[in-house]
Amino acid sequence: MSVKNQLIKERLPEHVAIIMDGNGRWAKKRGNSRVFGHRSGVKAVRAVLEAAGELEIGYITLYAFSTENWKRPKLEVDALMALLVSTITSETKTFMKNNVRLSVIGCIDTLPKEVKRKLVECIEKTSQNSGLTLNLAISYSARWEITDAVKKIAEQVKNNELDVDAIDAETISNNLTTANIPDPELMIRTSGELRISNFLLWQLAYAELYFCDTLWPDFQKEDFYEALMDFQSRERRFGKTSEQLKK
Repeated sequence: MSVKNQLIKERLPEHVAIIMDGNGRWAKKRGNSRVFGHRSGVKAVRAVLEAAGELEIGYITLYAFSTENWKRPKLEVDALMALLVSTITSETKTFMKNNVRLSVIGCIDTLPKEVKRKLVECIEKTSQNSGLTLNLAISYSARWEITDAVKKIAEQVKNNELDVDAIDAETISNNLTTANIPDPELMIRTSGELRISNFLLWQLAYAELYFCDTLWPDFQKEDFYEALMDFQSRERRFGKTSEQLKK
C-alpha cells in the first residue's frame, strides 16, 4: 500500500520547500556530465508537483539556483540557464492545464534577458490560476534577501514612512520576497547533505527539516509521501511543552 493512503489530509503542510540536491553526483555515477543530471532532475520536479497537486498542497518552493551558483563553471551555468528556458517554455501549457501558478523569488535582474523574459511571461500567463503555487528560488540566497529587506526598511525609516520602534518580526517578513507566501512547514533536502545552504533562513525558523539520501533525479512520488509521513509524525510545539499541547 502506498504511503499516500496513510497520510492524514488535515495534517498536511500548506507549504513545502525543497533543496533539490544531487544532480551532479547522480550524473557522475553514470559517467555523464553534471548537465545531464540537471536535465534528469526535471522529471523529479514533475513528480513532486503532480503529487503535491493531488494532495492539494498550496505551495512548493524549489531552490533552483542560488546566488553562489554563479561561481560554477560557465559551461554549467550556461547549460542551466538554457535548461531553465526550455523547461519553462515546455511546461507552461501543463501549468495552465493543472491550474498551477508560477512565482519567483530571487534577484532576477541578474538573470540573462531571455531567461527573465520567459519567467515573466509564464508568471503573467499563470497569474490567475488558483491551484498549487510553484515558487522558484532563482539567483536567490537568504542573506541577499534579508540584506535587501533591511535596506527597504531603512529607506522607509529615512523617508519617515516607518518609526524605528514600530519595527518587529512582521515588518521584516513583509519586506522579504516571500511576503505574500506562508512560511514553509516542511523543508526537504535530498542527497544526504545535512545543511540548509543559505535557503529561506528567516522563513524556516519553525519548519520541520527532512533529510534523505536519495539523489534528486531519483526522488519520486513515494519519496515525497515518505517525507510528508515523517512530517506528520513530528510533534510541533512552537516553544510550548507536550503537556500544553494536550490541553
